[in-house]
Amino acid sequence: MKKTSDAPSRLGGELISSQIADSVLAELRGGAFREADHLPPEVELADQLNVSRTVVRDALSELEREGYIERVRGIGTVINRDVVTLRRRMDQKFEFNQMIRDAGCEPNSDDLRVTKRPADAETAAALDLPEGTPAVYICRRVLADNRPVLFSTDILPCALLGAARLETIDFSRPVFDILSEVCSVQVTSTVTHVRAAIGDPAVRRALALDRDQALLELTETCYSRLCRPVMRCRTFYTDFFDFALVRKLM
Repeated sequence: MKKTSDAPSRLGGELISSQIADSVLAELRGGAFREADHLPPEVELADQLNVSRTVVRDALSELEREGYIERVRGIGTVINRDVVTLRRRMDQKFEFNQMIRDAGCEPNSDDLRVTKRPADAETAAALDLPEGTPAVYICRRVLADNRPVLFSTDILPCALLGAARLETIDFSRPVFDILSEVCSVQVTSTVTHVRAAIGDPAVRRALALDRDQALLELTETCYSRLCRPVMRCRTFYTDFFDFALVRKLM
């Protein structure tokens, strides 16, 4: 297992405990712990990773919150193999291009439309903006190889782009990358509403759906640090995608 230094306490703005959690998860999936039922004791893990026991404890707390492990007094740290093997969790950050690649296909967009227009009432309310505030609407159809699999609309206030001109931005890239690199905004959380949907005729035509084929609609408000709403997303997913949701009931 790769060892990680305990100093400084932050690397690139990311807590070492989060890096350790990622490292342990990688070992659970395909490394030293890929066939284990339990993790070693905290003191042993700390020695293997060359970090303090406090860092290990924080990392394990993160993995437990996400459902990968459960720490039981007198038994130790039990691994939930069913959760470890999940790759498309709706309760975690996911990016549909990577999900398509994980399914063995190549993602591409053959219908990308970027327009500037006033924010509608629903978007303005979600982003805490006056109705009619100028916004950029990024609409795209995404394919897995040659199969249409989703249709998305991402909306962000023009003010976030600053002096950048729309024609100079590569909107075919993931929108979170655009926010990070063009707008210097990091999305830290989202509020997502999920529902089964029919989709309007234009969306159904774009996705080449059968008459009785349903869609999964995710409507999201994305927040940056300090709980600031920065983007509104509406995405229709076909049954190409298979999402999982891990719920902690205690």
